[in-house]
Amino acid sequence: MANNRDETGRGLDRDAYEREATTDLKDLTPDRPKGMPLHTRILIGLAVGVAAGVTVNALRGDKDPGVEWFVSNFTEPVGALFLRLLLMIVAPLVFSSLVVGVAGIGDIRKLGRVGLKSFGYCLVISAISVVIGLTLANTIQPGRRIDPATSAALQQRYGEAATKQVGAAQSGANTDKPLMQVVKTIVPANPVAAVAGLVTGATTQNDTPNMLHLMFFALIVGVAITLLPLEVTAPLLRGLEGLYEVTAKIIDIIMKFAPYAVACLLFNNTARFGLDLLAALAWFVVTVLLGLSLHMFGVYSLSVYFLSRLSPLEFFRRIRTVIVTAFSTSSSNATLPTALRVSEENLGVPQEINSFVLTVGATANQNGTALYEGVTVLFLAQLAGVDLSIGQQLMVVYLAILGGIGTAGVPSGSIPFIIGVLASINVNPALIAIILGVDRILDMCRTTLNVAGDITAATYVARSEGYELLTHHTPALAAAGIVPVGPSSQEVRDRAE
Repeated sequence: MANNRDETGRGLDRDAYEREATTDLKDLTPDRPKGMPLHTRILIGLAVGVAAGVTVNALRGDKDPGVEWFVSNFTEPVGALFLRLLLMIVAPLVFSSLVVGVAGIGDIRKLGRVGLKSFGYCLVISAISVVIGLTLANTIQPGRRIDPATSAALQQRYGEAATKQVGAAQSGANTDKPLMQVVKTIVPANPVAAVAGLVTGATTQNDTPNMLHLMFFALIVGVAITLLPLEVTAPLLRGLEGLYEVTAKIIDIIMKFAPYAVACLLFNNTARFGLDLLAALAWFVVTVLLGLSLHMFGVYSLSVYFLSRLSPLEFFRRIRTVIVTAFSTSSSNATLPTALRVSEENLGVPQEINSFVLTVGATANQNGTALYEGVTVLFLAQLAGVDLSIGQQLMVVYLAILGGIGTAGVPSGSIPFIIGVLASINVNPALIAIILGVDRILDMCRTTLNVAGDITAATYVARSEGYELLTHHTPALAAAGIVPVGPSSQEVRDRAE
């Protein structure tokens, strides 16, 4: 096992979480990990799903009835089961981890400092991502390279779906004043309704909870706990710590199923995906992927090296499971449970920092989404023959940063925002039909960037607060004797060795 550890000798196994997933999952049972690490199994599942989907698409086409039947009756339900299992535990995990994290920080001044660093980091990194996207879009000019006949064919092919998207976005338009919009977006009138996905005035229930409302309520509860005597809050904290540990163990159980679900999810996307779309929208796809790659391996590497003082190569090795989970699920919210475990167990980010930064980041730090929104708006404006002035492009930068903060962490969550921006710059929102066919594939890529960015933020904040990374930290509440100290999964595996 020693060859898996960091070359500095600081002790954390770089595959700590992945190795635990190959045991019987009983923390007090010192059994040896068996078989391949989790991230290797998921990568195999990903490769199998892509290969099978591309082969079926090439041989049978994306409209074949047999393919449609197989996807609808087998692979899609399996993929949906995995996604819904992950989303099922998001609400209890976010609430318990954020309350415990804030209480573990313990000092209101320190909490404010951590929050300010997190927000400042997210703002700067998101601004850089949008600038990269707009620079590439202005340089490559993908909207002026698409054939008019191809554009018309795509609008016809996806016109009905686009009309529904535009109608939904316009019907959901907010008529409140700006300050009132901010209040309603952040502060819940009914936390239970927020968890249940209920929206005032809506006729249907949302499948995912309102994360901003849930996080604000958890933050307020955590702050209140730090202001009360320990003898009053200790029972509640022990209960919430227990809830957190239970949800963490549920994650382990669900991730056992991940390789098979990932194969199904990737098969769904590639088998149904018209490969001709990649050729038709090649310049747009290349522009987006180039921007995402520059940000992922350029900006994040610099951030990790200079701010977190980690080797970028070591960093990316340790978050492989998070990357493949984000890519396959296309959902920051669904990847959050895995990200919390991996960043704590593989990178050594303390639980109190980890839970605050990652839960907030899943909604507020979406660099990939901001970059994608900026490129897409410019692409469609170029396609429509609308030349945006410097002032209008700066407005797009501003809106894309805000959109990255407010966009739902679910698949295709940025489409309603893009529709709103197009309308504000006098570009026909129905043009969104042109990119709908490739949106899901690109969504997988930008979600990967979003989640990796959250973890870079967590490592930066932890390092700036004086914590050493790549080493185990006892949770603050356990160190204070509020909750019992149990052996870490790392220690259990060490005893098994």
